Amino acid sequence: SLVLMEVSPPPSGLEAEYETLFTADSLLFLYELISTFDEEVDKVLWLRVSRKSHLDLSGDLPGFQGHTTHIRRDPAWRVLPVPPRLQRRHVDIGDLAPCNTQRFIKALQSPAQGIQVDFDDGNCPTFSNQITGIYNVLKAVRHQLPNVPHISQAPVLMLRPRAWNMVEHNMMVEGKEAPGPLFDFGLLMFHCGKTLFENKSGPFFYLSKVESFMEARLWNKIFVWTQQKLGLPLGSIKATVLIENVLAAFEMEEILYELKDHSAGLNCGIWDYSASFVNKFGHRQAFLLPDRSKYVNMEKRFLRSYMELLVQTCHRRGALATGGMAALLLPQDQLHESYRRVLATVTRLKLLEIRAGVDGFMVYDLSLIEPMQKLFHLHTDGDNQLHQLRDDVTVTPDDLLSMPSGGVTLYGLKYNITVGVLFINAWLSGKGLFFYRGQVEDSATAEISRSQVWQWIRHQIQLEDDSRVVSRRLVTELTEEVIKELSTLCPSVRAKQSLHTAADMFLELVLKRDFPEFLTTYLNQDHTFLSSQTTGQVEALNRYKLCPKL
Repeated sequence: SLVLMEVSPPPSGLEAEYETLFTADSLLFLYELISTFDEEVDKVLWLRVSRKSHLDLSGDLPGFQGHTTHIRRDPAWRVLPVPPRLQRRHVDIGDLAPCNTQRFIKALQSPAQGIQVDFDDGNCPTFSNQITGIYNVLKAVRHQLPNVPHISQAPVLMLRPRAWNMVEHNMMVEGKEAPGPLFDFGLLMFHCGKTLFENKSGPFFYLSKVESFMEARLWNKIFVWTQQKLGLPLGSIKATVLIENVLAAFEMEEILYELKDHSAGLNCGIWDYSASFVNKFGHRQAFLLPDRSKYVNMEKRFLRSYMELLVQTCHRRGALATGGMAALLLPQDQLHESYRRVLATVTRLKLLEIRAGVDGFMVYDLSLIEPMQKLFHLHTDGDNQLHQLRDDVTVTPDDLLSMPSGGVTLYGLKYNITVGVLFINAWLSGKGLFFYRGQVEDSATAEISRSQVWQWIRHQIQLEDDSRVVSRRLVTELTEEVIKELSTLCPSVRAKQSLHTAADMFLELVLKRDFPEFLTTYLNQDHTFLSSQTTGQVEALNRYKLCPKL
């Protein structure tokens, strides 16, 4: 007989959590969800490949699409209004991997409007982390975490499943690894959807790395199917789409239109979006992205235009528009000059977003929540800025595609190498982010870092400092230098070995002939990363049946 579904055994110490999540009913639901949509997931990924091939073969540039002009020109349609809990989105805590139980509890106790419960950029998707994280969400929703407000009073949970490019190695459905986002979404909806809905506090999602309205259409189908299966009214699920790809910036209206019954607006960030230019056009000289540490910020024309178009598009359609995450960390000592300096920097950058009309944004540091809420209180009226229609804005394809001028510094090259190496090193120890030079670094900053190094090698850019060319040799030498500097901070031989392994993997990545599309996909399929988390799986296999046949 056919094996419809196989699930790896529980990671050691997580047997009880595993039994709670993987019941006969939840497995049946996951099987039906994944087998229903698996082919369509493949199709949207093939569509990405086909689109990239077309752009590469033709040399064309993206633009606003002709066949959807009628949607953009129709002034009448709006997204459905969001429920009261989503009307005020001022400050969300970003990058919060719920497998970090202590931080998750602190976030639930905080005065933030929402929490980006993150299974994506700020999370390393080991089986242990996914199980712990989803189980912690379940406990929060069931009011089983210590000293945490009831779900209807706590900050609203904005659940972010993995993006389409990620697979779940620990579940096979009809002989294929399960799509990561369907694994996360399915378990979260099955165990928490109804309770969140009954408490008027969800289910709410962030959808990351959406590249086209066809992908939004697929998510909408998934929402409709899931609501019918679980007996929830149409439009119960609300989702904020992260516009993290240059191609999606040309389809923002269409993305809202596809999700109009389920939309909680759009979000704009800086680093994944900037990295997407290298992903799609990095081999073209005209799309050379200069040193991000010196020449790339939200005030540059291509990023300012993107943010303004996003706000205008959302507000015209009655949808909320949110900004990216402040990654800076406030120093502990409030009286120290550095504390005032960091707070002033974050305030200046976030005030730019508020003046552009955003309805909210994210911070990583919980100490920034109240100062940023005060900023909204001082500079805006009411729950949101939906009345700011930004009719003064006109954005052209040229605006969205104009690369900032500038070169490459030795500091910027070393900084990018360091962030790339340390991110891979974090993944090898099961963590999705790390702290460096006073800020948090996650897969988005790692993406832009390794993208820039790959692109500068490809175009043999000269350094501003001393005219040396960015080459394989130079990058290898600088990586060795970085490792020497970082090794002094490593407490153990094992930590030093991990750092050397991460450096080797980083060099493999930036020296490839063809640009690997996603750093996380690359790592998630890499033998070194996979073997770093399989210790003990073999013994566990002997103890557990793979999965009851459905």
